[in-house]
Amino acid sequence: MKKQPLVLLFLLSTSLAFAQSTSKTAGNPVFPGWYADPEGIIFNNTYWIYPTYSAPYNQQVFLDAFSSPDLVTWTKHSRILDTTSIRWAKRAVWAPAIVQKDQKYYLFFGANDIQSDQEHGGIGVAVADRPEGPFKDHLGKPLIDKFHNGAQPIDQFVFKDKDGQYYLFYGGWRHCNVAKLNADFTGFVPFPDGSTFKEITPQGYVEGPFMFIRNGKYYFMWSEGGWTGPNYSVAYAVADSPFGPFERVGKILQQDPQVATGAGHHSVIQVPNQDQWYIVYHRRPLGETDGNHRVTCIDEMHFDEKGLIKPVKITHEGVKARPLR
Repeated sequence: MKKQPLVLLFLLSTSLAFAQSTSKTAGNPVFPGWYADPEGIIFNNTYWIYPTYSAPYNQQVFLDAFSSPDLVTWTKHSRILDTTSIRWAKRAVWAPAIVQKDQKYYLFFGANDIQSDQEHGGIGVAVADRPEGPFKDHLGKPLIDKFHNGAQPIDQFVFKDKDGQYYLFYGGWRHCNVAKLNADFTGFVPFPDGSTFKEITPQGYVEGPFMFIRNGKYYFMWSEGGWTGPNYSVAYAVADSPFGPFERVGKILQQDPQVATGAGHHSVIQVPNQDQWYIVYHRRPLGETDGNHRVTCIDEMHFDEKGLIKPVKITHEGVKARPLR
C-alpha cells in the first residue's frame, strides 16, 4: 500500500510530461534564417522542407533542406544542391520542388532568372539517392529553357495524379502552364492534341502554383500580388481534373498586420490517411523592408462542410508537434 502514492506520482508526472510534449509548438518561423518559397513534403515518416535561400540573386547559388520527425524539431541539411554541381546555373537558384520515384529523389528548381529566350537558364532537374542529397544534375541542361505561352520558366511544382502520371506545373509573369512529364523526367510527352505546354492560368494568378487532391477534387493554388510587397497572398480554385477549368474561389492566406506581411508562395502537407492539413509558406517580419528577408512558417489549414478552404490564421505560435510514427 505504501507504494501506491509513488505509482500515482509516476503516472501523474508521465501524464504531465506527455501533455507538455504534445502541447509544444514549433513557433513561427520554424527554423532560423532567411528562407522562402518552401516545398513541404513527407518522406519515410519524416517531414521535409525544401526552401529558397532568400538572398540577392547573385548570392542565391545553393539550396538547403530541413527535416523533422514532428514539425517542431528541425534539422538543417546544408547545401544539398549548389551551382558547382549544376554548371549551367549561375545564380538565382530557387523555388525547389521534389518527388520520390523509383528509389530516387528528383529535385526540380529554377535558375538564372532568365528574362527572354536569348538567355541561358530556366527549370532544371537534379537527382539523388537520399532526400538530403547531395543532388547532381540530371540532364546537364535545363528541362525548360524557353518562354511558352508567356510563362517565365520558374516556380515549378511536380504533381502526381491518381493514375500515377506526373505533371509539371510552372510559370511566372502571370502565366501558368502544365506539361506531362515522361517516365524518367528527362522531357515531356505531348498531349493528345499535339501540344506540350498547356496554359491553365486562372484569374489573379501571378506565380507559385501548387496542387493537391481531396475527396476526388483537384485544388489548384497560386500566389498573387508582388513578392516584395505586403499584399503577397495565396488564392485557389477547385476543379474535377488537373487541367481545370479553374475558376478562382478566393484568397486563403494573406498578411495579418498584427503578425507578419507578405504571406505567400506556399505548399501543403497532408498527414497520411488523415484529413489533417498544414500550409507551409513564407512571410516577412513586421517592420522588415528588405525584400529578401523572408522566413518560413507553418500553420494549420482547414476545410468547411462544402470542401472550401477556410482562411488561414497566421500565427507566431505555429503548430503543435505531430509525429508520424
